Amino acid sequence: MLPFTVEIKPGLPIAEQVIHAVKKAVLTGQLKAGDPFVSVRQLSTALRINPNTAHKIVGALKAEGVLITTPAVGTTVGTPPAGSRADKAAVLGPDLEHLVVEARRLGLKLTDVQKALLTHWERLGGDASA
Repeated sequence: MLPFTVEIKPGLPIAEQVIHAVKKAVLTGQLKAGDPFVSVRQLSTALRINPNTAHKIVGALKAEGVLITTPAVGTTVGTPPAGSRADKAAVLGPDLEHLVVEARRLGLKLTDVQKALLTHWERLGGDASA
């Protein structure tokens, strides 16, 4: 079982989707600094992807400091830098793009989407003025 959630969507590179999912899990607190991370083999098996792709994913996350490897400990989640609001909002990019595509496919206007977003925001306890 993976310590983060990822839904592989066709048409997008798997490595990019997994890297995005791990970064999102770190920013949202699903993964915390010091948490153990799965091995390349476990990642490959869990996602049913080529081991080389799993190695590329872990390597990219290490290069960005999201993951760190310590001898005798293994791979763990690194301490995330204090992200700006823009950095945190950027994590939503793929989800927002999907929302926009679906809204346009349904023939909705921007105001319709904004109203729906506000409704969900408030229902889930968000302050609309924040």
